[in-house]
Amino acid sequence: MVLKKLKKTFSTSDTGVGPGEEEYIEVDVGGSVSGGVIDPVLSSGGKIGIIIENIAEFGDTEKVLKYLREGQIVLLKVKNLKEKDLGELKRVVERLKRTTLAQNGDIVGVEQDWLLLVPEHVTVHR
Repeated sequence: MVLKKLKKTFSTSDTGVGPGEEEYIEVDVGGSVSGGVIDPVLSSGGKIGIIIENIAEFGDTEKVLKYLREGQIVLLKVKNLKEKDLGELKRVVERLKRTTLAQNGDIVGVEQDWLLLVPEHVTVHR
């Protein structure tokens, strides 16, 4: 279950919530059905998995992109590659960025040693 916050902008004397107060309702998002098929990302009680990966070389990008295509959120540690070969890190980031944006996802740098890759159904607020 996910709590969705509703702000009341009009007088709500019949609900017992006064002006300026907030009311919360529960919204079920677990097991969402899209076209008769249960969405695998949200099927486990409304929880979304986050994959934590370490990238050591350019060849590891395909595994990371596979997770992203499946709708998973990926937290990617790039520290080892950054220390090893900066040129290869730039190639990896370009590949990840190109594919993530083509999938309508988003890629965000977190600190200096981490990247966050999110699919289309996830929003990153900056």
